[in-house]
Amino acid sequence: MSDDWPVLQVALDLDNLDRALQIAREAVAGGATWLEAGTPLIKSEGLEALRVLKREFPDCTLVADLKTMDVGGFEVEMAAKAGADIVTILALADDGTLAEGVRAGQQYRTEVMGDLINVADAPARAAELEALGVGYLNLHVGIDAQMQGASPTALLAAVAAATSLPIAAAGGLNSETAPAAVEAGARIVVVGGAVTKAPDVAQATRDLRKAIATLTPKATAQFRKYGPEQLREAFQRVSSSNVSDAMHRQGAMVGITPRIAPGTHMCGPAVTVEALDGDWAKPVEAIDRAQPGDVIVIDAKGGTTALWGELASHSCLVREVAGVVIDGAARDMQDIRAIGFPLFARHVVPHAGEPKGYGEIGGSVVCGGQRVRAGDWIVGDESGVVVVPRERAVEIANRALDVLEKENRLREEIKRGSTLAERAELLRWEKIG
Repeated sequence: MSDDWPVLQVALDLDNLDRALQIAREAVAGGATWLEAGTPLIKSEGLEALRVLKREFPDCTLVADLKTMDVGGFEVEMAAKAGADIVTILALADDGTLAEGVRAGQQYRTEVMGDLINVADAPARAAELEALGVGYLNLHVGIDAQMQGASPTALLAAVAAATSLPIAAAGGLNSETAPAAVEAGARIVVVGGAVTKAPDVAQATRDLRKAIATLTPKATAQFRKYGPEQLREAFQRVSSSNVSDAMHRQGAMVGITPRIAPGTHMCGPAVTVEALDGDWAKPVEAIDRAQPGDVIVIDAKGGTTALWGELASHSCLVREVAGVVIDGAARDMQDIRAIGFPLFARHVVPHAGEPKGYGEIGGSVVCGGQRVRAGDWIVGDESGVVVVPRERAVEIANRALDVLEKENRLREEIKRGSTLAERAELLRWEKIG
């Protein structure tokens, strides 16, 4: 195993061995020397994944990310016999489990990497693992935590000060953020999505190796995680379909039709309005209350008399309102499309109502069958409208980007001559019974 630090470890966190092998081939062509059979791959394909990877890449250091929590000796032995050079055991495991893993590793010439995921005091536990004979440490921020903006870099320096062991850093790193991890003490940079989701895996690998070798960040708009202050930027990059997938196919409004020009995209926090059929007073008042970038969401109970038109849309442009969604009726579509204002409505009719002033602004409403509160995020495009609960907005934005990036890689594989059914192995994953 190499001591030519820092090294890049490519994490093959897929559920499909054929796809993992193709990505591994491209990564090795780009200069990768450490390959990780990720936990999803081993759970899906078993230890056979290790055997296949070792046969095809005998000169690469092979990491088996078992995340073992018990029977450390037995699991290290099994992985070692299957070809693993390094096996991960959770640092949260009992000391006896770790010690047995280390002893098995000594017998089968395999190292143990202690995974510090979810450890409360990572520096203290790192020192304890070194005393137990662990060969490597992994300061690991899990994917679910990454989606909420967590990163391993903040803790690296403290862990590095507590141990002399080589430290791996894992958790959403890319060519822009990996150099900072090395500067903070990482000798092994573990990268999954920034390689495995790249349309050109070999080039992505080369970019990462250069970035960590020279400590020169390479800026990228992809494979990054966004925080609360970057929500609009994140949601602008994804489609309503991406967002719905990220929410397990939830959040989509039903019956609300895009009344927009092709290519139009809308996103922003909701300003909610409840109104009676055709009563356009509260919807128009909401324009003056809205902040730039907000989306007005109107619950008109599916009414068929217009409470929105061209003049209201022009007012929104003046106020820089991002768009409007109406569970009810609108009119003047030709004019609204001409000025490029994003409008989504259940009905389009020529006749309008009158401003009577009934209703409420800022309360909880129902639009297209979805509950919407003030401040929930709204994403709309030609496929429709999706509601994202405000407390989950950061997580869902990052998960939607993950969906988009995975689709980008699948699209590339399909363009090379495959099909979606082949790539997804549909027959294999059909529900039994």
